[in-house]
Amino acid sequence: MAALLDLHSRKVVGWAMSQRIDAALVQEVLLMALGRRNPSAGLIRHSDRGSRCACHDDQHRLVAHGIRCSTRRKGDCLDNAVAERFLGSLKRERTAHRNDATRHEARDDMIDYIEIFYNSRRKHSNLGYVSPNIFEYWTKAA
Repeated sequence: MAALLDLHSRKVVGWAMSQRIDAALVQEVLLMALGRRNPSAGLIRHSDRGSRCACHDDQHRLVAHGIRCSTRRKGDCLDNAVAERFLGSLKRERTAHRNDATRHEARDDMIDYIEIFYNSRRKHSNLGYVSPNIFEYWTKAA
């Protein structure tokens, strides 16, 4: 499981599942996020220092879309803290209590957790106790 979150709204804007944690998984997540958001140039993607996020193809794709990559020094987890928090919540609130029989069941469960619950209903203290979707609606309306 890999995910890309909007730091402003805490919304999961891209995610994917795979048998392997590799550059193809990172690419799939980025493409979903780009398709959903169509961001303007200047966007910054924070990530860990993993080889999947630092590979030539990934860096080339970021440059092609006007996205800057931010990675801190080794051992400094601040850039990736929000994503790590999301993955911890996912494990604690969902996957630790389930035993999906197939990958298809697991994917359906991820769709339910991320799209139906996390983005739409889960309240976040740093968003004023509203969901990411509500927070984005309020900030666009303002």
